[in-house]
Amino acid sequence: MMLAVVRIKGKVNIKKEIERTLQLLKLYNKYNCVILPAKKEVLGMIRKVDRYVTWGEIEPPILKKLIEKRGRLPGNKHVTLEYIKNKMNMDLDKLIEHILDKNLKLNEIPGLKSFFKLKPPTKGFGKGGVRKPFSLGGVFGYRGKDINQLLERMI
Repeated sequence: MMLAVVRIKGKVNIKKEIERTLQLLKLYNKYNCVILPAKKEVLGMIRKVDRYVTWGEIEPPILKKLIEKRGRLPGNKHVTLEYIKNKMNMDLDKLIEHILDKNLKLNEIPGLKSFFKLKPPTKGFGKGGVRKPFSLGGVFGYRGKDINQLLERMI
């Protein structure tokens, strides 16, 4: 199982240790997204920065759309299907299968940036805003499968 983690809050008034953890997760700016394995160490880091991120389990169609539309190479160039075939000798569907089975990490794809820059969600985050957890109608915290709906609106 792979997790999608999206940074919700910006850089103002953040403690240094939390900012350092966000950097280790490669969540440098607001609305950045990373795909991480559901390991004990990663979950501990996510829980430490829980008030600044939202996260949940990503599904294959959303991961495919994320790589196609928001995947970037050095020089801010788009990832193309030809690039993936040339570098990895497989099509995009097979690549996503390998990523979700934890046989392959995104940073093992040559040249692909390990984070995705997203847009703010269309129609906003909802009534609760960024000050309440998702369980109380807000934004931050664990979402489960609902992260896919948010990512769909942010791509």
